[in-house]
Amino acid sequence: MDTEFQTNPLIERLPKHLKQFIKPQNYEEYTPVNQAVWRYVMRKNVDYLSKVAHDSYLDGLQKTGLEIENIPNMYGMNRILKEIGWAAVAVDGFIPPNAFMEFQAYNVLVIASDIRQLEHIEYTPAPDIIHEGAGHAPIIANPEYAEYLRRFGEIGCKAISSARDYEMYEAIRLLSILKEAEGTPKEEIEAIEKRVDDLQNDMGELSEMAQIRNLHWWTVEYGLIGTLDNPKIYGAGLLSSIGESAWCMTDNVKKLPYDIHAVDQSFDITKPQPQLYVTPDFAHLNQVLEEFANKMALRTGGLSGIQKLIKSNALGTIELSTGIQISGVFTNVIEHQGKPIYIQTTGKTALSNREKELVGHGTEYHSEGFGSPIGKLKGINLAIEDMSPRDLSAYAISEGQKVTLEFEGDIIVSGEIITGSRNLQGQIITISFKNCTVTHHDTVLFQPEWGIYDMAIGKKVISAFSGPADIRSFDLITHVPSSKTIKAKKTQEREELESLYQNIRNIREGKPSVITLEATFDKLIENHPKDWLLSVEITELAHRENNIVLEQKTTKHLEALKVIRPEAAKLISNGLDLIFDKATA
Repeated sequence: MDTEFQTNPLIERLPKHLKQFIKPQNYEEYTPVNQAVWRYVMRKNVDYLSKVAHDSYLDGLQKTGLEIENIPNMYGMNRILKEIGWAAVAVDGFIPPNAFMEFQAYNVLVIASDIRQLEHIEYTPAPDIIHEGAGHAPIIANPEYAEYLRRFGEIGCKAISSARDYEMYEAIRLLSILKEAEGTPKEEIEAIEKRVDDLQNDMGELSEMAQIRNLHWWTVEYGLIGTLDNPKIYGAGLLSSIGESAWCMTDNVKKLPYDIHAVDQSFDITKPQPQLYVTPDFAHLNQVLEEFANKMALRTGGLSGIQKLIKSNALGTIELSTGIQISGVFTNVIEHQGKPIYIQTTGKTALSNREKELVGHGTEYHSEGFGSPIGKLKGINLAIEDMSPRDLSAYAISEGQKVTLEFEGDIIVSGEIITGSRNLQGQIITISFKNCTVTHHDTVLFQPEWGIYDMAIGKKVISAFSGPADIRSFDLITHVPSSKTIKAKKTQEREELESLYQNIRNIREGKPSVITLEATFDKLIENHPKDWLLSVEITELAHRENNIVLEQKTTKHLEALKVIRPEAAKLISNGLDLIFDKATA
């Protein structure tokens, strides 16, 4: 796997499981048409967004090193982003939501380095460098917003997903790839659209990840700021879509005050949004985020937190009141009076304290799962973790003692204590037994022939979250996406068109050109009569050089194209407005 990429110190400190998503930018793969698409969108955006975007946008373009004329080079961006405490990495399209959030927590901006086709210049459902680079990057130059983004990532990467969430991620990733790729059969797109619709209609109760993705969508991607009557744009999806940035400012799009209820408002990535949320300021974003975080299993723990992990069928962690953390795939919980009294993982499990794996309690040792009672001993108000040495001795909880511990809810642990471990506060966090039997009524949960029984100590579950406590405990270098982005096919016709675009780019930049401006237009009309963007660029140069004859020919051709290609009429008009508005300014 090619893992070379332009770096800065923030990228160096990323854990390996995030670095697996990074790919080289391969700047030389951007074609002259790609560069023209970037230039058109940026010129249009800067012109229009200067009127409707948050003040941070234009200021951020300069601070983050984004140019109007050229697709950004990741190396140049990283050199400048370093000054505002951020970095950027290139990835292949959509990456899993937890990973995306975790990158943000490390102050690293994830940029899909591909760029949309000319046919999708107004909007693409696929993440691309226009969306990520021109949308996300400028706003993070605002320190208050940048901190929101980092904090969002920190909380969001701990959100627990459901098994259905991952199916949805894969389906949306594939849909975005197929819709962006040229020549995808209509029936293939319709089939995956139906798959996405079916999943959206059958998600059941929204998981934490689904809810926090909703918050991300309505703020980071499609957020408005200010008042309901006079909102400004700050969301990257709007900043990078020349169609939707104008559409969202009309009365066709309902404006709602942003609050916690946005967690339950799902979205369709393939269509313009019928409503948007307006935050009064960036500080309010953090208030809503904290309000949601207070409801997450990360902060509430308990029986419901364990149940969320079991439903996720994925690697997760619970933390007990002593600080011991159990990481694995949770498969069972026994409850009593609404509280968890026994938890069980299956497969590789690790025990940690303060995000550091406990010595001797890694996945090699706990390779087949882990189970432990939780709670207090029956009839004793004092929890084991709160017992003094005298209390422990009184209840025969000491090394070498044969003991039977009966927990609330009728979990019984009977065996000979070998040893235990304590946290920094002196609380016991594990006890190990030999010749041990663990039962719940008639069910045997552990028996002596299975070996040493290790019991985690804690009277309650204070936290439950996605992923491991110590990222070094597990091999997380495992992500293989089921679909990869599809590159445009190279044909003789396309190669010739690209050469014409490059010729115009050379003329505009004062570099040697192969043929004249007029000859370029003639070849375009002869071989690529339906291409509109190059005609706009030729018009711009003819106008700049006061070549009235050519300007008249190109504008006449573009007016005819509006009729032949009505879907491009607005784009052509916008391009001409940029040329002639600048002349009269």
